[in-house]
Amino acid sequence: MLKNIPPLLGPELLATLRAMGHGDEIAIADANFPAEFLGPTVHRADGISATDMLEAVLTVMPLDDFVDQAAIGMAVVGDPHARQPIYDDFQEIITRHEPGMHFSTVERFAFYDRAKKAAAVIQSGETRLYGNIVLKKGIIRPKS
Repeated sequence: MLKNIPPLLGPELLATLRAMGHGDEIAIADANFPAEFLGPTVHRADGISATDMLEAVLTVMPLDDFVDQAAIGMAVVGDPHARQPIYDDFQEIITRHEPGMHFSTVERFAFYDRAKKAAAVIQSGETRLYGNIVLKKGIIRPKS
């Protein structure tokens, strides 16, 4: 155990987050997501919700404020303007850690394409539908 690091972030996942650079992406996927055969390393987080994992990741990783979309979910298939309840939970967590940043969505296969190119996929135990989010890593600015 380490101080100030959420225990949900195991050593392998912490190493991945630390190794990522500005603009690299990581996906947090729900329990239904086809993570194992997409290509990137998969970090298993069975029994952990996507929202708890998002909370833990954003405790240590900044979002990219140079882009319009740094926290991207999967849009509802057949109704891209529909709002799933988990989207509001994602936004609440994002706002708490990165004020001014917004959650957005992309079409299902566009989301899969982003996840394929991610540094890793965190396979959560999330059972709520559309509990998937890609995060683009930002920078840590020097202290003034």
